[in-house]
Amino acid sequence: MKDIVKVGVIGVGYLGRFHAQKYAAMADVDLVGVVDTDPERARQVAEECATRPFAEYHDLLAQVDAVSVVVPTSLHHEVAKACLQQRVDVMVEKPVTTTLAEADDLIRLAREQQCILQVGHLERFNPAVLAMQPLLTHPLFIEAHRIAVFKERGTDVDVVLDLMIHDIDIVLSIVKSPIVSILTAGAPVITRLTDIANARLIFANGCTANITVSRISMETMRRMRIFQPGQYLSVDFGRKEIMAVRLQPDKDGGHPMPEISKSSFQDQDALELELRDFVRHVRERSRPAVGGEEGRRALDVALQVIAQIHSDRERIEQILRDEGRTDLLAFLQPH
Repeated sequence: MKDIVKVGVIGVGYLGRFHAQKYAAMADVDLVGVVDTDPERARQVAEECATRPFAEYHDLLAQVDAVSVVVPTSLHHEVAKACLQQRVDVMVEKPVTTTLAEADDLIRLAREQQCILQVGHLERFNPAVLAMQPLLTHPLFIEAHRIAVFKERGTDVDVVLDLMIHDIDIVLSIVKSPIVSILTAGAPVITRLTDIANARLIFANGCTANITVSRISMETMRRMRIFQPGQYLSVDFGRKEIMAVRLQPDKDGGHPMPEISKSSFQDQDALELELRDFVRHVRERSRPAVGGEEGRRALDVALQVIAQIHSDRERIEQILRDEGRTDLLAFLQPH
């Protein structure tokens, strides 16, 4: 077991910079260096984290035990594969890759090289989500809303891969049953990709999950409600709060009375918890709870949602063409 784990961060844009800062603050971690295609950004982050900037990530790999891969999604497979081939453990941001074939390749390679492959589904480490786990019994209905103000960052992918995949991953970890049906709706509004979407996942055990996401709102909301026999759970990811409501029988034989408990975890940092978990797995050579297989499963469902939305959109666009509604066609295909 290693006393000090040597790590690097590949890609120090908005999120990667936070990865570097968290690692730099860990007493049992040596942040060897950071890499970015923008040399000035790499230099700035390296300076604030008291480490070295690298122009090429290949130059870093021989000096580290593990890396965070925080590059654009389209590069996840290429960069993570190069790291695994050098037997470097990998924390790759979500979604794990852009295709299932790429995900399978990383999973296979990590297994062959006996490397840790962890996927950055950050909300799994939200303290409110962690506190929710012991309260779960048999979820019957789940409703999730993840709504964000528009930002240029993240628009290289569909809103399903940008935002919805977080809730898909959480739902899949909660409901221990196969999906039997997926119903979707979605549309582009600002970008050429889907900016607002809804998916209803129906499971073999009877549970239904209704997930809504948008990246064109005037406000931010990250909440999930879980209904199960005799209990209702409300999780606020943003505020890191959880409320549990349980009906207790009235002693006088009247209507059941609600028993409400609330907990807040504002002082806990989800990214720090996630990266500490990754470092622990690197040190102990243990399997992450959010490994390549879990990342692939979430990606699989997300890609099915995207494919269904695109199929429906093509059908609607053809109807509009047949009706000569070029005005609405222009709306569905924004610049």
